[in-house]
Amino acid sequence: MSHVVISRSADKALRKMPVRITEKLAAWVRAVESIGLAKVQMYPSYNDEALGGKRKGQHSIRLSLGYRAFYTTHEDGTVQLVTVIDVNKHEY
Repeated sequence: MSHVVISRSADKALRKMPVRITEKLAAWVRAVESIGLAKVQMYPSYNDEALGGKRKGQHSIRLSLGYRAFYTTHEDGTVQLVTVIDVNKHEY
């Protein structure tokens, strides 16, 4: 299964997030580590999608209508949570 690593910037951003957002992200991390990223990517509630442009190589997951988490994957199966942001009108 995958191992999720949380970057410094993501950890810092999470300290400012509402509890419901950190709880949903924690549920995503547990799911990825227990059943694997490929299966979790199929869950429609996370709306996991590959990104392009300046975020090419990253994926985003929806934590709510206003919050997204961005992550990258590595060849060894590690998933690195890059950051979590508050999006207003998709200004990312």
